[in-house]
Amino acid sequence: MPEAEAALRTLAHNVRAARTRAGLSLDELGRRAKVSKGALVGLEKAQGNPNFATLIRLADTLGVSVSALLEGAAEGRVRVVSADAVMPLWAGERGSQARLMLTTSGPAPVEIWRWVLEPDEEYPSHPHQAGVVETVSVTAGRMILTVDGTEHPVEAGQTATFDGDAPHTYRGAGTGTCHLIMTVHIPPAPGSPA
Repeated sequence: MPEAEAALRTLAHNVRAARTRAGLSLDELGRRAKVSKGALVGLEKAQGNPNFATLIRLADTLGVSVSALLEGAAEGRVRVVSADAVMPLWAGERGSQARLMLTTSGPAPVEIWRWVLEPDEEYPSHPHQAGVVETVSVTAGRMILTVDGTEHPVEAGQTATFDGDAPHTYRGAGTGTCHLIMTVHIPPAPGSPA
């Protein structure tokens, strides 16, 4: 488990650094992100195992991307990432999964995700911070995107975009596996250069 321990240490460092940059105490970050202070203390000590939803709430509250919390120092001008080199951040009971492939750098980063949705399996996402925009491009199969209670079928070859500050759910539809690429466009953090 040395790889998992290293990843947890990187996460701990990045959460602590982002919290410090934001000028938030553990109590205030916990209140805003709806995460217990005890869980945050453990996380900043590289202990525990935060779930996907907790990582999203922390990233949203800190005004950073999920991968900004997970990645180490940048390695160079070009990054090439293979899907099999990235562990899923979410896995469903029927085989669905979501992998955060990478996040672009700069004041308004973009997360690039690969999703696999099995028929009738879904992932409900909590609303993100204001200004987050998501785009889903279905490359194979079919999905139902539900935003603020309204269902939108999206099929292979189609792309949908929406404001991520509303409740939303991704669900596999039809009889085959749905493959999609998702981008999450994160607004610049307050005080960032435009």
